[in-house]
Amino acid sequence: MALAHARGVLFVWVPVFIGVGVGIWFALPQEPVLWHYACLVAAVLLGALCHRRGPELAQPFVIVIICVILGMLAAGARAHLVKAPVLGFRYYGAVEGRIVSIDRSQSDMLRLTLDRVVLERTPPSRTPERVRVSLHGLQGFVALEPGQTVIATAHLSAPEGPVEPGAFDFRRMAYFDRLGAVGYTRVPVLLLEPPAPGAQWINRFRAKLRAGVEAELPGDPGAFAAALVTGDRAGMSRQAQENLRSANLSHLLAISGLHMALLTGFIFATLRYGLALVPPLALRVQSKKVAAGLALLAGAAYLALSGGNVATERAFVMVAVMLGAALFDRRALSMRSVALAACVLLLAQPETLLEPGFQMSFAATVALIAGYSALRGQGRHLPFWVAPLATVVFTSLLAGLATAPVAAAHFNRVAGYGLAANVLAVPVMGFAVMPAAVLAGILAPLGLEGPALWIMGKGTAWILSVAEMVAGWDGAVRAVPSPSWQVLPIMAFGALWLVLWRGRTRFLGVVPMALAFAVWSQSERPPLLISADGGLVGLNAAGGRVLSAPKGAGFTARQWLENDGDLVEQEQAAMREGFDGEPRLRRFSFGGWRMAQIKGKGAETRVEEACLVADLVIVARKVTASIPQDCQVIDATKLRATGPLALWAQPDGGLRAVPTKTQSRLWTGFKRAEQFKIYMPPHTDQ
Repeated sequence: MALAHARGVLFVWVPVFIGVGVGIWFALPQEPVLWHYACLVAAVLLGALCHRRGPELAQPFVIVIICVILGMLAAGARAHLVKAPVLGFRYYGAVEGRIVSIDRSQSDMLRLTLDRVVLERTPPSRTPERVRVSLHGLQGFVALEPGQTVIATAHLSAPEGPVEPGAFDFRRMAYFDRLGAVGYTRVPVLLLEPPAPGAQWINRFRAKLRAGVEAELPGDPGAFAAALVTGDRAGMSRQAQENLRSANLSHLLAISGLHMALLTGFIFATLRYGLALVPPLALRVQSKKVAAGLALLAGAAYLALSGGNVATERAFVMVAVMLGAALFDRRALSMRSVALAACVLLLAQPETLLEPGFQMSFAATVALIAGYSALRGQGRHLPFWVAPLATVVFTSLLAGLATAPVAAAHFNRVAGYGLAANVLAVPVMGFAVMPAAVLAGILAPLGLEGPALWIMGKGTAWILSVAEMVAGWDGAVRAVPSPSWQVLPIMAFGALWLVLWRGRTRFLGVVPMALAFAVWSQSERPPLLISADGGLVGLNAAGGRVLSAPKGAGFTARQWLENDGDLVEQEQAAMREGFDGEPRLRRFSFGGWRMAQIKGKGAETRVEEACLVADLVIVARKVTASIPQDCQVIDATKLRATGPLALWAQPDGGLRAVPTKTQSRLWTGFKRAEQFKIYMPPHTDQ
């Protein structure tokens, strides 16, 4: 029997089924209550009893059920542990708080994350634990650094949800980050109190370190070098980051598995072989274990220095498991080590399962271990000068193939020349930039870090030049539409079956992978989208999605176009043919319906006028006046209950409206909405 043959290698499937449980919990439409969790705990206890006393062949199936339930319990426990107030209204007034971090928004504005928040006329029970404020207008009166208590007059609101059904849910991510409000200020930020002694000392040290590196290495190369050391990208230009993204090199900027592996690997190798060169030490100490222990401490220090974001935490857990394996004389790189790291992360931070960083890092790691295991011993036939280049090419190819579908599904783009860019850039990162960073850290207390930083700066300048060159090639970036939600789980199951199972039946994993790509190719985008406030409408036409306005709701417009696999800007999309009329009263046709969109001051008073030329009117205001009997209206009140809407024409002439607010969960704070139908008004001939 296949299961009996696979005994001893089934542990690698444990995180897979824990992940299934986490995914099921996040997909639930309603928040589970206490008795649901009590039933799950009882099921685990019953499963443990069955595993102990039941037949041997049933034990794997019992473990599968237990793992799925553990995933659900971990997700539920985590959600309740991080629960914090979320701003329940639009706020304008004084915002006071302590700076926790400083970064940049997508619009390239400085952005502050504050804790110890105080809002005017808002009791502490309703005040968010953390808020994030983008700095617009004239700033620079205060040299901002973590630990300072600042005050500003700002606009705040709760984090927004998806811009369309099934899209990325920023509100959920903010909930698990305990981020209860986001907003902006157009007035200068003022300093109330300097950092208290010892407060935010790591973040303050990171800020000083970043400033020191950027002072030694000006421009984007220095900002890149500082980001590699501290995780702080605030000094990098938006264009440089966009070039890295277009060349599939943005993974070099985010402190993740590659950086942690290069750092700890360099320290491990240097210490192990360095101790071996000293005979008295080599004979008396176990150099491998000493090197592993010190490399682990260096990794922990790097984790703290880099700000401890989720990607770095994930990387540290994986490195810690591998170095721990070396300490206990186990194979450091194996599927079991990766599985153990995945179990730790999924049980401690279940929400990371939904993040592209988690999916891409584990996809790359599993693919590399499987690929190199299949080719074990083949490198002996290569000349010594060819082996390093072949290793870089093979590593980049494997990691690129494993992560490309995930990146395309989340970011709607494929880097056409990512392999070439990685072959040119990754060796420089591994052999020059990261070793120089380690040497600079060692020499800094002696004031001798200059030469190492110079090497680091030359390396980062090379990487940025490669990114700029590759991003400028024709076809460097190819847009792809967002897949339906089933695609990635089906694809992941097929890939995991192909890699983790044993025997010839493993090749059956190709079938679900092919099915996933087939489903993706047939994914249909919503023909009509309405934004959360009704101020923007997107009509899918033959030449691409047409937007009702060239400005306003920029984030929503950008997300719609990216999800369509369309790289044009909002202004270009608004110039496409599909809408007629003045900017505040736009007319268009869809599915045999005459439609109109009204917005701007006094929009609610123009409903009757719009109904003369339309069967359905979208109003970016609350409508309180009577509505003509032969006219349908979607106003701000309805959209507040449904969220952004997707409309689909039906064979019977009606419209199927798919809401975005389909879950009533801890992070949503509202009642879920159901799909509904809109039927043609009686006065038409349809």
